[in-house]
Amino acid sequence: MPADELAELVQLHLRTSSHLSTVRTLEADPDLAAHLSQLVARSSAVVHGSRPRTWRTVLVGLRDTFPAALWHARRPILLSTVLFCATFLVMTIWLANSPAAVDAFFPDPEQRQQLLEEDFEAYYSAEPGTTFAARVFTNNAGVGILAFGAGILAGVPTVLVLVFNGVNVGLAGGLFHASGEAPHFWGLILPHGLLELTAVFIAGGAGLRLGWAVLVPGDRTRRAAVAEEGRRAVVIVVGLVAVFAVAGLLEGYVTPAPIPTSARVATGAVVWAAFVLYAVHFGRSAAARGLTGALGEGPDEASPGVDSGGTATPTGSRVP
Repeated sequence: MPADELAELVQLHLRTSSHLSTVRTLEADPDLAAHLSQLVARSSAVVHGSRPRTWRTVLVGLRDTFPAALWHARRPILLSTVLFCATFLVMTIWLANSPAAVDAFFPDPEQRQQLLEEDFEAYYSAEPGTTFAARVFTNNAGVGILAFGAGILAGVPTVLVLVFNGVNVGLAGGLFHASGEAPHFWGLILPHGLLELTAVFIAGGAGLRLGWAVLVPGDRTRRAAVAEEGRRAVVIVVGLVAVFAVAGLLEGYVTPAPIPTSARVATGAVVWAAFVLYAVHFGRSAAARGLTGALGEGPDEASPGVDSGGTATPTGSRVP
């Protein structure tokens, strides 16, 4: 472009960005905000260039976008966690204290004993580590995508997925507790389960938030609300691919490893704690800069005057 046209483009880009910030702050017109967002995105591609910046994009995604999306969805993620854990605890406590319930769910004493002594543990070492890790990753990613994607149906299927998985894990936990084999159960579940289930909870939280946008779009149109939350949910699901991959490696190599149970559990706990600290630290930092984790949202769009609570400061306006 000629120099004068380029200068005009930059001026219009900055002016439109300012207008977009004003519209978002006032929350006056979602359709106008969406239109201005498209204009800013298109002009940004010209102003900032279109050369490939793959590694920078990946770095920004890991440092800002993915953690910001997790932080933005922290409440539905907590609700997702409560749904699963409550179901799991109910089933585990019921079976652990009710021989009749154990007999109802596991009527064959021989198969029950086989599960306790061999099958449950053999499941983790029945295949080579790489093959098993790949199969586990595929299965877990499928559960995560289902929990997220089902959210579009008002979140009801997402709740059912979380409850169903809580029941399944609770059945195994209840049987081991009822048989006095609780340490064996936890020694096999915790090395990979801490990270794996956390990823499922996150996917479920993304689905619940998407469902809430369908039910209660607020001052946005329902389509705009779903589109906005969908852009954040997609970021979460893409980020969870790596989390499920790590969980699969833990389940394929650490859980069946011939090392002390304490070492296996400690390994899983360290990896899980590292992920949680990463999500909280970078999530709060990104939120303090006005990022919400929406797909296509960049650092340039963040307001430097927004703190982690979303309140305005003298140097910036509130980001809705």
